[in-house]
Amino acid sequence: MDGRRAAVRDGLGVGVAVGVSGLAFGAAAITAGLSVAQTAVLSLLAFTGASQFALVGVVGGGGGLAAGTLGAVLLGGRNALYGLRLASALDVRGWRRLLTAHVVIDETTAVATAQQGRAAIRAGFYSAAVTLYVTWNLTTLLGAAGAARLGDPERLGLDVIGPAVFLALLWPRLTSAPDGVRAQRWVAVAAMAVAVAATPVLPPGVPVMLAAATALPALLSRKAAR
Repeated sequence: MDGRRAAVRDGLGVGVAVGVSGLAFGAAAITAGLSVAQTAVLSLLAFTGASQFALVGVVGGGGGLAAGTLGAVLLGGRNALYGLRLASALDVRGWRRLLTAHVVIDETTAVATAQQGRAAIRAGFYSAAVTLYVTWNLTTLLGAAGAARLGDPERLGLDVIGPAVFLALLWPRLTSAPDGVRAQRWVAVAAMAVAVAATPVLPPGVPVMLAAATALPALLSRKAAR
């Protein structure tokens, strides 16, 4: 019982703390040219922060929707690996599996894998998932509606919100895994170099996809090592 209570507490804390960054996403999406309705639906249906910021970043930079979507899908592909890791512990069946898969993201996985025992894992995962989903979508709507009322968000410098928050989401991934942190940093440096080199010569959206592809050698080497 104590383990489940601690897991729920962890889930609620992470859900609220991360969920409020939906304010930044809402404002960034409006800056990129999305409407309030489009922004709200994107958060409801996509619900993976890094991919959402990547999509609006590409669209805001003048890239096409196809390029932005492909880049977002590449970034979101890691969630499938999380699902494989959590499948046995969560043990969901039928239509519940689809709903559960929708909320398998970095934060819910982190809370779940930090717990001991199946009951605590499930409690941590679902408390984080529900809290984060509700908070993220509410703050996305508030951020989008607020930015829309300001007129042109770029006049207030809101166009920097997307890249800044994207970096804030990425940074913990470079410092939270001691055993693989060196490899993660090399992947990040390589991705940054590819993006910087490709941005002046390739259409918006393509540098994001190329940068995401730099993670493939690291993933293949880890699989071979196992």
